[in-house]
Amino acid sequence: MSKYRKRYVVIKSNRDFTYLFKKGESVVCGGFVCYIRPRRAGRNRLGIVTGKKIGNAVKRNRARRIIREAFRLIDPTIKQQTDRRFDFVFVARVKTPTLKMQQILNLMKKNVLPKLQ
Repeated sequence: MSKYRKRYVVIKSNRDFTYLFKKGESVVCGGFVCYIRPRRAGRNRLGIVTGKKIGNAVKRNRARRIIREAFRLIDPTIKQQTDRRFDFVFVARVKTPTLKMQQILNLMKKNVLPKLQ
């Protein structure tokens, strides 16, 4: 097994995405929209949605990569702040591929972390 283990689980099923869209609390930023819902146990789960409005496949993949990396960096902070675990779904916006990862990380710290209290 690799020494680099993911600290979060990826959300893949459509049922989980639609449940979060309906029941989750939304946080709207310039770079993304985040839906958050507490869960009972386990690790944090992450889902990323990029629509065709974002651009071609290269731009959509870049948006996913920078959101995933920013979440990877903020995940230990989430675990230190609270004992609860959450489901996160990030919906990329048109502006997302043009932003740097550090800008996305700052948006997450400023807008998403206060909602977890």
